[in-house]
This record gives sequence, structure tokens and C-alpha cells, in this order.
Amino acid sequence: MTQKVLILDGNARSALAATRSLGSRGLHVVVGGDSRRTLAGSSQYCREAFTYPPPGENPDGFLSTLKFECARRGVSVIFPMTEISTLTALKSREQLDGLQLPFVDFSTFDALSDKWKLLELAKQLNVSIPETHFVNDPGELDGILPQLKFPAVLKPYRSMIYSGGRWIASCVQYANSERELCEVVKRHEYFNRHPFLIQEFVRGQGQGIFALYDHGTPLAFFAHRRLREKPPSGGVSVLSESIALDPVQREMAHRILSQVHWHGVAMVEFKVSADGTPYLIEVNGRFWGSLQLAIDAGVDFPWLLYQLAIGAEVDPVSSYAVGVKWRWLLGDFTRLCQVLIGRGASASTAAPGKVESLRQFLSAFEEAGPAQSKLRDDIKPFLLEFYQTTCGNENSAQWMQRLRRRLSF
Repeated sequence: MTQKVLILDGNARSALAATRSLGSRGLHVVVGGDSRRTLAGSSQYCREAFTYPPPGENPDGFLSTLKFECARRGVSVIFPMTEISTLTALKSREQLDGLQLPFVDFSTFDALSDKWKLLELAKQLNVSIPETHFVNDPGELDGILPQLKFPAVLKPYRSMIYSGGRWIASCVQYANSERELCEVVKRHEYFNRHPFLIQEFVRGQGQGIFALYDHGTPLAFFAHRRLREKPPSGGVSVLSESIALDPVQREMAHRILSQVHWHGVAMVEFKVSADGTPYLIEVNGRFWGSLQLAIDAGVDFPWLLYQLAIGAEVDPVSSYAVGVKWRWLLGDFTRLCQVLIGRGASASTAAPGKVESLRQFLSAFEEAGPAQSKLRDDIKPFLLEFYQTTCGNENSAQWMQRLRRRLSF
């Protein structure tokens, strides 16, 4: 009997990568999402799909639907992809009895998702972090401001924060002066009502270690660097490349993950300064947006995690291809548009000019690779995302109209 795997959060790019990975290996992939049409659900490698109530708005409905659909469809393994669905599933693990959820316990996942707790742990383990000020309340700013160097990075203590009875998505912000910093704090709920961090701005390149652990024992490592991000000031990767494992970063990542007896996948993100020093930025205890890059380079994390989930022997991964590039085409296009209309950059992280950004965007098409092959072979997810990006809602339509008005060189 073919094993069935449920991939949650079908609109996540990581969900699409996992669906393609497992489906291409002959597994029966079921995709769940909180909307009728999803990226992963539109893939040719998806065999079944269903919708569930958003876990952030209706966790009880989400869990009951999950349990019912898994029983009805014969699902044995669940892969959540986003922070909220992972937290919700892990917190109510007993309700999903009989289903394999290859992740750590709720308290460990929750603690590592808390950037405040993570950086405190990193300091205890002598892992390099940017100079950081921990802010419990905006009233503490008067004593902190004289110590700051600008530009400064304002970082919420969590990516998703439960505030005022609902979940809100937070975002890293930048400030070039005391006045600008105070305005940013006043403007955003995730700063003025919750703890946050103020860090020095590290000029350098974003790099990351991807890992798979079996109850504290490492099974696979992979490394990448970010070539372009959206927005240009820093954010999600839209163009990245596989690189050789840096022994210092690997050791730092292992120091953290082994300390908490990690189980499952994780991404440990660093910012590498001009002198080569890696500074810990954050840890994601779930699949990441550039998951497809690791798969294309030879480290198939979804397949490895599936083997771990069913109790099969997992051979440690010792090598992969270096120099493989992965591009999120529509994300890269959005980044280009932000540059063209003058959005998404800051004084501290200026993006290339309009002409140079356009040249970089177009030159990427010359590098044929696995990403282009998947785009041709499994095109429906791209078409759905293109529609959602350009005209799927009123905001995207207005955004495209603004681009047409502002497009000039």
C-alpha cells in the first residue's frame, strides 16, 4: 500500500518543494491549506487536496478537520510548513495520536522560535550575535538610545505574535536615527505592545545552515548564501546559491541544536561580516522558503525527514553539489518592481540602480538549471502564483498600476 503524506500550508513555497520531492518518489501526497486553491495543491505531484479553517483563527476547527481528514484518507505522516500550523499541531499533539509528526516537543520549538530566548541561549553557548539590546517596554528606550549606533535593526521577538486576540505577522525594521527609531516603535503594534530587540546593523552577506537531526544527532547539513532578497533592504531570499559548509557556522549551528536535543529539520541563519565573522540571526525550526535549492543540490530534506518519521534508517549526508542556484522567479520580479518604483530599500542597505537591477534580473534567465526545468514540467503552481501576484486581489492590481505609472529609467 502506498504511504500517504499530508503537506500542510499548501501556499508556502516550502510546501510546493516538499510535494514535488515526495510525489516524484512515488509517495501519495495530500495537500491541505486554508484556501481552495494552493500552490502545492495545483502541482502534478499532489494526489489529493482539502481545505481547513485557518489555524491562527480557529485552532480547534483546524485540528478537528485535520484529524477527520487524516483518518478518512489514510494519512500516516504530517509535515506542517509554517510557524502557526507547527505550533498548533505540536501543542495539541495528543489529539493527533497515531500520526507521525517528526518534530521536537512544543516547548522546545516554541523556545527556539522566540528570538529573545534564542539569543540569550546563544550568548550562554558563546555563539556570536550582533550587539543586542533587549527591550521589554518602549519606556526603556530613553536609557538605551544613547548607547546605539545607527543604522540600527529593530527585530520583533517572534515572527508571528499573538496580540489582541489574533495573530499578527511581524517584520524586521531599520532606523537611521533616534527619531526614526521612536517613530517605528510607535507605528507598529509588535513593537509598542510586545518585547523586541535592537541590534547593530551587520554589513555583510546572509548565509544559512540547513540541518536534519535525530533526537540531537546530526544526519544532514547543507549551506547556502543569499544573492538577492525581497525587499532589497533584507528579507526573504529570491536568489540563492549552494556553498560549501563553513566549519565555524556548522559548529555554531550544532552547538545550539544539540543543546536543545533537536529533532527534525532546522535552518540556522547567519550574517557574515566583511571580515568573515558569522553572526547568528535566527533559527527556523521548520522547512524554509529556499528548500528547493537543497533538494536540487542533492540533499532531499523532505525525503530524509519522511524516512525519519516512519522509522527507516537514514544514512547521513556527507556531500552535495556546490554552485547550484535557485531562483524564486515571481519573488525576484517583485523585488525588481520595488526597486523600479523606489520601495523596499533603506539608506543603510541601498539596492543597485534601476538599470543594473533590471540587468541582473534578466541575466538570471541565461543560467538554465533545475528551477527552470521544474517550471516547465510542473507549471500550474507558477500560473496560479502569477495570477495571485498580478491580479488576484485589489491590492495587487493597484500595485501593478502604480508600477506602470512609475516605470522610468
